[in-house]
Amino acid sequence: MSAVSGKTPAYYVPEQSKLPIWMAIALFLTIIGTALMLQRGAGMTDSGMGIWVFMTGALVLAATMYNWFVIVAKENMAGMNSDQLKASFVYSMKWFIVSEAMFFGAFFGGLFYIRLFELPWMAGEGAKAVTGMLYDGFTYEWPLLNNPIPELFQGPEHAMHWTIPLINTILLVTSSVTLHFAHHGLLHNHRQKLKTWLVATIVLAVIFLGFQAYEYYEAYAHLGLTLNSGIYGSTFFILTGFHGAHVILGTTMLTVMAVRVFKGHFTPKDHFGFEATAWYWHFVDVVWLILFVLVYLV
Repeated sequence: MSAVSGKTPAYYVPEQSKLPIWMAIALFLTIIGTALMLQRGAGMTDSGMGIWVFMTGALVLAATMYNWFVIVAKENMAGMNSDQLKASFVYSMKWFIVSEAMFFGAFFGGLFYIRLFELPWMAGEGAKAVTGMLYDGFTYEWPLLNNPIPELFQGPEHAMHWTIPLINTILLVTSSVTLHFAHHGLLHNHRQKLKTWLVATIVLAVIFLGFQAYEYYEAYAHLGLTLNSGIYGSTFFILTGFHGAHVILGTTMLTVMAVRVFKGHFTPKDHFGFEATAWYWHFVDVVWLILFVLVYLV
C-alpha cells in the first residue's frame, strides 16, 4: 500500500506456465549427460549415451529459453511490466552474477589449494608433508608434467603456452570496449552506432571461441594435454572449459540482443535486457583476466 496515494502499485502477474518444469528437465538432462561423457572420457564406462542425453537436454534447454525470453520480451514491449517488476529483474541479475562469481571462486580456490598446499605436502614440504606415504620420489612442480603414477595418468609433454590466450585476452578486452560503445549509442539513441558496435562485439566473441577451439586441438594433438593428464589437465580444462561455456552463453545473449535491436526494440530509458547482457559480458571478461594470470602466467 502506498503511503502517499493510498493505492497499491500495479504489479503484473504472468499467467501460469509449464516452462519452469521444462527448464528443470533440461538442466537435469544436460548435467547427467555431461557426467556420463566425463565418465567415458576417464575410462570409467564405454557407453556413448552421454552425448545423446546431453544433446537432448541442450535442445530442450534452448527451446525453453527461446520461448521464455520471447514471452518476457513481448510482455515488456506491451507495457505490462511495472516499475516494481523491472526492479525485480535488476536484483535478480545482480544476484545471478554474484552466484557466478562464487562458482568461479570455488574453482580458483581449488587451484589455489592444489598448488600452494596439496602438491607441496605430497612432495615433503610443510608441516603436513607426506613424503613416502603416497608416492616415492615425487617432486613438486607446476605445471605438473610428471605425474606420481604415470602408468595411470600420462603427464602432458608440454605446458600450454600463453600466446593464444594472450590473443584471446586482447579480443575479450576489446569486446568489452566495443560493447561499451554500443551501450553508449543506445543511451543517446544513436541506433546505427548501437548496431555497428554490437555486431563488432559478437564478431570478437566468435573469434575468441575459434581461438579457444584451436587451443584445445593443439593441447590434445601436439602437447599431450588432456582431461586424463592428471591434476594439471583437470584444472586447465575445467577452468578454461567452464569459462568457454560462459562465453558461448554470453555470445548467444549478445546475438539475441542484436536481433532485438535490429527489430527496433529498446529505448534509452527502457533497455534492461541489453544492460543485463552487458553486465554479464563484462563479468565474463573480468573472470578471463583472472584466469589468464593464474592459469597461464603464474
